[in-house]
Amino acid sequence: MRDGMVEVMARVISQKGTCAAGHQVGDEFSIGETTPSGMCSWAFHALFPFAEVLKYGGSFPWEDDPGKATIACPDPGTPVVFELRRSSASQGQQKHGG
Repeated sequence: MRDGMVEVMARVISQKGTCAAGHQVGDEFSIGETTPSGMCSWAFHALFPFAEVLKYGGSFPWEDDPGKATIACPDPGTPVVFELRRSSASQGQQKHGG
């Protein structure tokens, strides 16, 4: 990530049942243009539009914090809930706690 660019991080904040991709509470991913290594592609496709809004300065009226969004993966049987958070940090390193 270049200096000054906005980064959007996804962190698993809730997980019910057994996720087929192995996601667990605390897992973190840097969201870019492609599916991060270790992230379920279905979850990425659900998160990506929201991450892009945050990346370009947008926000969601239902969120108390304009720099975040809470999104669930599309699996209704074992939902994984992610918190997306905008930051201008320059580290840009992906972390996977699974």
